[in-house]
Amino acid sequence: MKIKTFGIAAFALAISFVFNARVCAQQSGVLDKVNLYIGTADDYGQMTPGATVPYSQIQVCPDSKPRQHPGYDYEVPTISGFSINRLSGVGGSGCGGNVSLMPDATGQDVRLLKHTEVAKPGYYSVQLSNGVWFTATADRRMAVERFSFPDPSKAVLLLNPRSAFDKIFAASFEQKSPSMGQGFAECANTCGRGHYHLHYRLYTSSPFVLDTIADGRKRLTFPELSGKYVEVRVVASTGLADELDKMTEQMVWRTDFQTMMERAERQWERLLSTVEVEGGTEDQQTIFYTSLLRTFHSPFAVTDRVMTQYLGTDGKTHEAKDWTYYSSWSLWDTYRTKFPLITLLDEGRSGNIMQSLAQLYMTGKKDWSTDKECVPTVRTEHAIATLLDAYRQGISIPSLRDAYPGMVAEVKRLSLKSPDQCLEASGDFWSLGQLADELGLKEDAATWTKRGQEIFDSIWPREFQNIDETYTKMRGNGLYQGTRWQYRWGAPMYLPRMIQLVGKEKLGAQLKQFFSEELYNQGNEPDIHVPFLFARLGMPQLTGGIVRSLATESITHRYGGNDAYPTPFVGCAFVNQPRGYCPEMDEDDGAMSAWYVFASIGMYPLVVGEAVYELFPPLFDKVTLHLGADQKTTVTIRTQGRTSDKQQVRSVTWNGKALPNFQIPVKELKKGGELVYIY
Repeated sequence: MKIKTFGIAAFALAISFVFNARVCAQQSGVLDKVNLYIGTADDYGQMTPGATVPYSQIQVCPDSKPRQHPGYDYEVPTISGFSINRLSGVGGSGCGGNVSLMPDATGQDVRLLKHTEVAKPGYYSVQLSNGVWFTATADRRMAVERFSFPDPSKAVLLLNPRSAFDKIFAASFEQKSPSMGQGFAECANTCGRGHYHLHYRLYTSSPFVLDTIADGRKRLTFPELSGKYVEVRVVASTGLADELDKMTEQMVWRTDFQTMMERAERQWERLLSTVEVEGGTEDQQTIFYTSLLRTFHSPFAVTDRVMTQYLGTDGKTHEAKDWTYYSSWSLWDTYRTKFPLITLLDEGRSGNIMQSLAQLYMTGKKDWSTDKECVPTVRTEHAIATLLDAYRQGISIPSLRDAYPGMVAEVKRLSLKSPDQCLEASGDFWSLGQLADELGLKEDAATWTKRGQEIFDSIWPREFQNIDETYTKMRGNGLYQGTRWQYRWGAPMYLPRMIQLVGKEKLGAQLKQFFSEELYNQGNEPDIHVPFLFARLGMPQLTGGIVRSLATESITHRYGGNDAYPTPFVGCAFVNQPRGYCPEMDEDDGAMSAWYVFASIGMYPLVVGEAVYELFPPLFDKVTLHLGADQKTTVTIRTQGRTSDKQQVRSVTWNGKALPNFQIPVKELKKGGELVYIY
């Protein structure tokens, strides 16, 4: 028995050495600065290391047993199989986990041999305890999975058509040809809110025999298998079964595994190369580029040149002609950081992303997922601010005016039941007023602006102006996920009004108190913009030190996502290891990753919709941005005279001219030039 076990291990490790050597030899530069295991352990980020490409609805990854929210937990070696889709770090029950395949006759107690596990941008591989070697890559709509068996005569795959991270309402799978089967799944989205619909075809490199076993799984055996491995390709449609007919079998197999993997690498390399950083530590550069990569995980590209139709939230079939429809949203978190960053760094795709968001207002947009989603998704609050910000950055959104009536209907149904809802609603009305003004609707602009001010004035003086002993209590007075201290800064577009009510000097002192008494919560989104308020209160020099501390140093965290910690957690919020975030700190679909990117390059979109960045010294000595659809516009950000991380910056210049307010419009930045922080 020991001899047989050794033989299996030797076989698998030999494949591992050869294949992974090829992978590592091809990757250089920026891709080597990515660690896909950051934040994948326990509840310290809820991220995954699966094989995917930018904006892909496919992310192939093992699902741990028991699993974490997105399926994978670095610290749990036992798996239930390999599934094709998921959202990263969205909390709740997660969503995705479909089309799970297990290369084992029983599917019981199969484990990852962790020392063989390799995760790179666009590629994942691991040896299993049963001797099978698994490798995977992907493109935007197809999972490519290779199962190498020690004994080809015993090759078997167990398919679970009902695999899902939340409730599954319907599922089916049937064989359509000797090497192809077709399936369907309708599943609940995150937190059980709404449904997404997945149609798929599963192709195998060798003909299979299909039968059903006792637990409802389908068993695929391969009587004609001549080689050591079976390759499986799973093509996902846009929630429409007929679209699968457009993807012919020849198209499915026309590109080999190695070429697809290399193509995936190039896609990631192109996006990550939009930012070059110099200086900092090796760990800081790794956290930076990993965060940048995770910013581009979603939204998912639903259509392409072959499959042009998609299922709308109205349950009808729609077609995206000459453009790409995107879906999968988590805007309550990502509108603050991720989408402004995508608009800055990936301008070529941003127009289609914003056009897709505008389309939702025309097909039946709800705050949460509807029952007619074509991919896993979460929620879409604050889409108005997201669209406004992109529009003011110069992004063309053809359906923006057509979407406007839907925006009006949306703000009219906003809930005002709790203090945080009132603050958020005041910001939504402000955004709509600003957008109406951009569209030339002056009367509407005045109406919505006035309404936003009224809502703010109805809640902020009463709930947030006068600080008392209740301010440190999490969820006090009906707040959702924060304290009154954290939420009082939650509508930064009304900072001038706060100054009127409190006084600029006093409000500035309270802001300093907020940080000195460790009342800020890096582990959740409601107050992640607060470190960038100082310049508007006349203290721009304070932002840099606070942001650097939050991004790089061990600090005291008094609050988790939903409550105060019984004992404060002391540690770094961003670490280059599987337990990469604070306990309970959700990645939230790129929101925290994008925060880290902005914090590192020295600019932040304090008021989403203004399209203005607050400026502060970058984490790195020099940052180079390559902007525009062709990436040919260059922005250089550097420090001058900085000899210590504890220094305070004296001034900042743009193309040689001082910026006394430490701000720059994004449109001005996109013209190209040099930002210099002078110490």
